[in-house]
Amino acid sequence: MTEVNKTLYIPLYGKSYVSKKGIILDDKKAEDIWSRVAFELKGKSKSKWLAYYMGMRARVFDDWLRDKLRDNVDATVIHIGCGLDSRVERVGAAENLWYDVDFPEVIEERRRFYSENGSYKMISADIRNEGWLSEISDRLHAVVVMEGVSMYLTEEELGFVVSMLCRHFEQVSLLMDCYTTFAAKASEIKNPINDVGVTQVYGIDNPKVIEPSGIRFIKECDMTPARLTDQLSGMEKVIFRSVYGGRMSKKLYRLYEYKKI
Repeated sequence: MTEVNKTLYIPLYGKSYVSKKGIILDDKKAEDIWSRVAFELKGKSKSKWLAYYMGMRARVFDDWLRDKLRDNVDATVIHIGCGLDSRVERVGAAENLWYDVDFPEVIEERRRFYSENGSYKMISADIRNEGWLSEISDRLHAVVVMEGVSMYLTEEELGFVVSMLCRHFEQVSLLMDCYTTFAAKASEIKNPINDVGVTQVYGIDNPKVIEPSGIRFIKECDMTPARLTDQLSGMEKVIFRSVYGGRMSKKLYRLYEYKKI
């Protein structure tokens, strides 16, 4: 498994950690998988603060997706960079076609823990290459989540992926987290992903930079809303809010919503 693909264990650990504590995210699947295949994390990648952040990020994506599916009951769900995430089970979108997409070696690992059915499929692909969308026949409306993906794509690669989605579907709703360019530069010095061998990441400062690809920036979303940070207690809440919910965090990490109109 490549260094980039090994990063899937960092959010898996975080989701397992908060789920065991009974806060933020209920993810028994993450608990089970982590207990069976735990990757040896080092340094900051195994900190409780990052685990809280990973759990909150996943929960924000889940809640956004649930909201979109309530408004678009026939939409196709595409989870790009699914890793070993159990979003398809947490959200419970049995009425929708759902496609989990990741590199072939990741999907091979994923098939140890998940099974396809009539409405759920896994696609092995490098999303930067054309062709993988041909496995999705529906072309009306896609709700797309790209969690922990954009920072491994150049601006040109990201625009290409978005343009493919916009050409394939009549309507697209997209939620995507991004590093800022400052965060990308800082990552060369210190970042939890360095602990699994990743040294090259990318950032964007202007969310409208990908609009030429056929999609429109709608709004910036909160990655650490009070309804989730309030589930921490005492000094943990104070410290977390100052480090991961304060102005410094905004300089590093953003969450953007887009829509093809």
